[in-house]
Amino acid sequence: MLMNGKPLQGHESDERLALDVLLWIAGDEDRLMPFLAASGLGPETLRASAREPAFLVGVLDHVMGDENVLLACAAALDVKPERIAAAWQRLSPRPNDEWA
Repeated sequence: MLMNGKPLQGHESDERLALDVLLWIAGDEDRLMPFLAASGLGPETLRASAREPAFLVGVLDHVMGDENVLLACAAALDVKPERIAAAWQRLSPRPNDEWA
């Protein structure tokens, strides 16, 4: 992905993909309403929440929780489902080894 003429790498690319997934979810009320219910957010707080890395993980988590939704999203965004899964894994918090 390109931003300002430079390819996005690492977390930037994963976060951009999560934002694209969020836009896909928000583009259809039948997708948006279950997401809002699961997240506890209202439409008015969605934009502000999108700036939070933990929220973006939640967006990907929501899509990863239903294979049919994952496949539909991947097809709509023209990416492989594995790309969404990889971004989800990279952005997800890791357990602290100290506490393991």
